[in-house]
Amino acid sequence: MLLLIDPVLAQNRQEKVIKKIDKLLEKQLKQKDIHNVYLSLYSPSKNFEWQTAKGVFKDGKQVSIDNPFYTASVGKTFTAAAIGILVDQGQLGFEDPIANYLSAEIMKDLHVLNGIDYGDSIQIAHLLQHTSGLADYFGEETDDGSPSIFDRIMYQPDRLWEPKELIAFAKDHFEPYFAPGKGFYYTDTEYVLLGMIIEEISGIPFHDFIHQKIIDPLELNHTYFNLLSKSQDSLGVMAEIYAADLEISTYKSLSADWAGGAIVSTGKDLISFNRALLKGEIVSETTLKRMKDWIPETKGMYYGFGLRKIAFKELFVALPQWEVIGHSGLNGTSMYYCPDLDIYFASTLNQLGSSKKAVMLMVKVLMQLEKL
Repeated sequence: MLLLIDPVLAQNRQEKVIKKIDKLLEKQLKQKDIHNVYLSLYSPSKNFEWQTAKGVFKDGKQVSIDNPFYTASVGKTFTAAAIGILVDQGQLGFEDPIANYLSAEIMKDLHVLNGIDYGDSIQIAHLLQHTSGLADYFGEETDDGSPSIFDRIMYQPDRLWEPKELIAFAKDHFEPYFAPGKGFYYTDTEYVLLGMIIEEISGIPFHDFIHQKIIDPLELNHTYFNLLSKSQDSLGVMAEIYAADLEISTYKSLSADWAGGAIVSTGKDLISFNRALLKGEIVSETTLKRMKDWIPETKGMYYGFGLRKIAFKELFVALPQWEVIGHSGLNGTSMYYCPDLDIYFASTLNQLGSSKKAVMLMVKVLMQLEKL
């Protein structure tokens, strides 16, 4: 009799948990700045999978899971995995100087600090782990007070940015923070350089390499590069992204993200990617171990090679002793795996600057999933 009842009890538990998670998402939508929210969950051991999308487009149409979303800096994990593939192929090493693969034009004055040129000292690993000392062209005010890249994205929406322009902008408007390997500073500049290195070694455009080596083999058929490629399966339009009240999903100037985060995807595809990466299906076990060589990023957060680890109890002492591994994006996108609960998690709030809200939502959802 118990064998007949247990599946029913499990189903009832799942329904109760889903209902409570649904309420958490509805609460997010009631916030003035959140216009849509996506959530996908998967647990192999719990035989549980669920996904949903809530909210409306500007025209009043409902969003759905068929509308892919902009993943922002989650794309850094794809870039890091691509570098890992090249390492496994013997085409580069993590400790290689980046000057081996970048032109003299790019390397000129790339990292000059206190009159010393440190460019030749920057290694591939420094770029992957944000320890090069380079400033962030994307997310900070310029040293000379001129408009930042973020400002330019907003008031020049039709501008298409080339990678070389982004590096030139970083060199022209910022000073490095420290010598390579002497600190941590999160910066998109490093990941643009990694994209350039991937192109130099492979001989093909960066987005084509990601498609050929990661997206297509894993059959991530709803994943593509914003402004650069298309998905295998046709889907609805990309979910709207907001900067406060401004809707920016159609801005060509988002091309300033590139190898630092231009991927559009669905929660289900992100879970498939993160699962394959962490199971050693994309890079070798040795390379994956290097990618998880953590250093402190900020309170409760650690960074590897394109991977972030969050230790919840270090964020707030009242939280569970759980860790998650994956990456976050500036628009409130999360792609994580919680080994303690065997839960894969992917979501977005599609509002710039909502990363902290996204982490707290993840914690609350995982606390509900513990009841499964």
